[in-house]
Amino acid sequence: MKLSIYVLVLLVTLGMQAQEMADESMVTTTMEEVKTQVKDSTQPTSQRIKIDGVAAVVGDFIILESDVDKTFLDLRQQGLSIEGLTRCKLLGKLMEDKLYAHQAIQDSIEVSPGEVQDRVNQNIEYFKQQTGGMEELLKFYAMEDEATLRERLTEITKINILTQRMQSRVVEDVEITPEEVRQFFEKIPEDQRPVIGVELEVSQIIIAPEPSQEAVDKVVNKLKEIKADVEAGSSFGTKAILYSKDRASGRQGGLMPINKRMPLAKEFKDMAFSLQQGEISDPFETDFGWHIVMVDKVRGQERDVRHILLIPEITNDRLEAARKEIDTLRQRIVAGELTFEEAARSFSDDKETRNNGGKLINPATFDTHFELTKMDPEQYAQIEPLKGDEVSIPLLDETRTGQKRFKLLKVTNRYDEHVADYSKDYIKIKSLALKEKQLKEVEKWITQKIKDTYINVNSGNRDCEFQNNWLKK
Repeated sequence: MKLSIYVLVLLVTLGMQAQEMADESMVTTTMEEVKTQVKDSTQPTSQRIKIDGVAAVVGDFIILESDVDKTFLDLRQQGLSIEGLTRCKLLGKLMEDKLYAHQAIQDSIEVSPGEVQDRVNQNIEYFKQQTGGMEELLKFYAMEDEATLRERLTEITKINILTQRMQSRVVEDVEITPEEVRQFFEKIPEDQRPVIGVELEVSQIIIAPEPSQEAVDKVVNKLKEIKADVEAGSSFGTKAILYSKDRASGRQGGLMPINKRMPLAKEFKDMAFSLQQGEISDPFETDFGWHIVMVDKVRGQERDVRHILLIPEITNDRLEAARKEIDTLRQRIVAGELTFEEAARSFSDDKETRNNGGKLINPATFDTHFELTKMDPEQYAQIEPLKGDEVSIPLLDETRTGQKRFKLLKVTNRYDEHVADYSKDYIKIKSLALKEKQLKEVEKWITQKIKDTYINVNSGNRDCEFQNNWLKK
């Protein structure tokens, strides 16, 4: 059973919470009492509060010895390698996570209840699929009923979101100059420089069928109807789950935490940042379809919005017309009437690629190179048969929102495996240099916050050689 890292963290932490319930007879003290007890070592033994189960305290968070044990157990159950992972390293990682969450609370980083609840619902459904149903899930985590499970998972999810947002805030302003990139590259010994695998540059042409005016009017009227229902008291989140064609946000009640730097459609951002909290937009169009947006929460330069996306229906006749159009375009390219790049600039319906001759941008590196070993399997299957300057046959493509369209693909450049070169591979080297600089910024942040935060490590763990100065020596 393979799980994402985020889901694994939730599963592991949920297991910790269940174990904590079993250990309540060992740990029966409040946070203030723990701090008082640890600070006042002169207190008579007969009056001391029993804290044998506490591995460490970070700010307002307690980490139990059983938490560490349970984490090891869950890592094994998920089939992940724990080779080289010592108890001390794992405790240090748990303390680091709690430090982020504690500081997020101090910095007044907010998480909306709706966002937490939507993510809880999503993860419970996922957990049920992995364990075989609610009954098995409750049994696995020793929870007496679903209400208790949801309560525990709500607490865990909120802390995880706080941690993620605090981590993002620490590095959000870190930038790197070309000179820093050069210095980073030059300090790497020549025999240790990374090897870049075989890479391709790929171009595409998209022809998307146009919906009829009748189909457009139908979705616009439906969105107006939904807006009226919500203003009359219905739940926007429930409507999004039922109707939105945006599969990613729809499962979470349409919820999307956004900021102005995110790569969203301009029309969407303009609308989302023009509304007041609680306000719902009229229907508006983007390249993805027709939307309505409601602002759930304003958080400085960020805000939580909910949206519903509807897509006008495309008839088979219009889809067939698009296929014929792109087939004719391919014949003209193959006959040499125009180049692939000229055809992309003049005829492609994809705004993101048509201005640069159809060249695709790698979302992982933000350049035009795709490393074969890391390419999306579906994309690889489409371009692997192409030889030389061959243009693919018209391929039926479907966006993540379900829109059908046709595309042509062409491999425009091939690069053999090679040792990283500063000029040829600048974008990749810059990414590595930025990550190193961000890591240093995180290390500085952790060092300072350890000094500023109440931290105590149980005497049984003081022999650990932590990566961070948790012992404040």
